Amino acid sequence: MRILVISDIHANYTALEAVLNDAGTVDETWCLGDIVGYGPDPNATVELVREIPNLTCILGNHDVAVTGQIPLDVFNGEARRTLEYHEKVLTADNMDYLRSLPSNLMVLGEASIVHGSPRDSVWEYILNTLSARLNFDHFTTPWCFVGHSHLQCMFQLDTQTDRVHLTPIRAGEHVILRPRVILNPGSVGQPRDRDPRAAYAIYDTESYVWEPRRAAYNISEVQKRIREAGLPEKHAIRIAEGW
Repeated sequence: MRILVISDIHANYTALEAVLNDAGTVDETWCLGDIVGYGPDPNATVELVREIPNLTCILGNHDVAVTGQIPLDVFNGEARRTLEYHEKVLTADNMDYLRSLPSNLMVLGEASIVHGSPRDSVWEYILNTLSARLNFDHFTTPWCFVGHSHLQCMFQLDTQTDRVHLTPIRAGEHVILRPRVILNPGSVGQPRDRDPRAAYAIYDTESYVWEPRRAAYNISEVQKRIREAGLPEKHAIRIAEGW
């Protein structure tokens, strides 16, 4: 099967639309969470996600917060301001949809999917080889797909030496998956690897190929909506610079 893997959309409807168009026909879509937060389009984004056929979706920390499951004051001031805005404007139907989604690690065939990390599904970032190594003990599948860091990357565990290697991956390359790896498709709505294009990945369950991809979209249009909504200027600036 050809599976679209997306994460960290962050209420950026235009970026999500570009990814769905760029990905083409897929058999399933796996969303690793953070549908809301940061961006200007919470309702349109949730509604577009809900329309995706054959979707498996889990919650990220921003989704959990906006549904009232964790306090907003654990976020920095700018992130909290946007979540407060989303809390006010999200329709009851869209809020109920978010509340219906799971937040824990899920096993789908040979892959585990989770937002943060296998040992802390909502909060922990896997940013380096140390945090990656600690997490290989918390899932049993050959590979695990994570979000949260907004970085397209891959951590490979050498089972003979018990060492983890951070492997550079580039959009358009085909990565042959071998046990055991942790992979991040990057962020659809707010990439942080200095490439502002929307990030995602295609996972082929038969050939065991992971293909990181990028999709260009109209960033200035999204920046305009961020400003019109009175959201933090930082969120408008960073989507154009990829940080």
